[in-house]
Amino acid sequence: MTPPDAIRLSEARLPDGTVLACRSAGQGPVRALLLHGFPEAAFAWDEVLRRLAPRHAAMAPNQRGYPGSSAPAGDAAYRARHLVADLAALIEQLGAPLPLLVAHDWGGAVAWNLAAQRPDLLRRLLIVNSPHPATFLRELRHDADQIAASAYMNFLVRPDAATLLAEDDFRRLWPFFGGASWLDAAQRERYREAWRNGGRGLDPMLAWYRASPLRPALPGDSSLARVELPDEAVTVRVPTTVLWGERDVALRPGLLRGLERWVPRLDLRRVPEGSHWLVHEQPALVASTIEELIDRGP
Repeated sequence: MTPPDAIRLSEARLPDGTVLACRSAGQGPVRALLLHGFPEAAFAWDEVLRRLAPRHAAMAPNQRGYPGSSAPAGDAAYRARHLVADLAALIEQLGAPLPLLVAHDWGGAVAWNLAAQRPDLLRRLLIVNSPHPATFLRELRHDADQIAASAYMNFLVRPDAATLLAEDDFRRLWPFFGGASWLDAAQRERYREAWRNGGRGLDPMLAWYRASPLRPALPGDSSLARVELPDEAVTVRVPTTVLWGERDVALRPGLLRGLERWVPRLDLRRVPEGSHWLVHEQPALVASTIEELIDRGP
């Protein structure tokens, strides 16, 4: 007999032909959808899935470009509208409205946009260390601390970035985690497997960065100055909880300033001892927050 907290693997086939490889646990209808970031993959949510399983079924998909999922050619295929369309189709397939959408890092970028554009698809949103697009744009334009913290993005969009990152057992990627105690030998091997990406390597994942206009401006590059995010396009009106590890070195505290302007139903919860990798560091906290929000209902 399969243990109730066992991780199950499946494929979601979307109407346009996109395939998303999914990990899930628990019985019954999916109550929470969990979105990963970079350089992670859906497996990063496994401990949270197991903790939720006794009471709530949840699912973590590998988003496009990640292991087992469709990885269309061309950077244009990784623009926000396509990533949001994937998520919207998956939620509709699972049965909308979804009780709770949970997202970290790049997953949060997709979730913020979906919640603003299609609030009918979800009842609540939980963001874990992922900047709202409006505050991210503001800080990338005006805050030297955030500009410096995001400078790595300009390396990730280089045409040779995937090759360089894969060298010497992914030597340049491990420092992303800052010497994290949770990154043991078993976790390292799971990350290596994800980054090999079934032979496709890191390039489809890095296409997310190349397709995005939100990164620090280089000398002579005016593209960031031309980005426009009207309030009506990025205002999230569904009840939103933001769980934020304050020791995040990549996403600085200024990103939280004035967030309620675009998220009027905001519940901001700071985690003083948490870093960017809160899902790995404190899965019990993340899981209990998810349970609380699901149980709260509409």
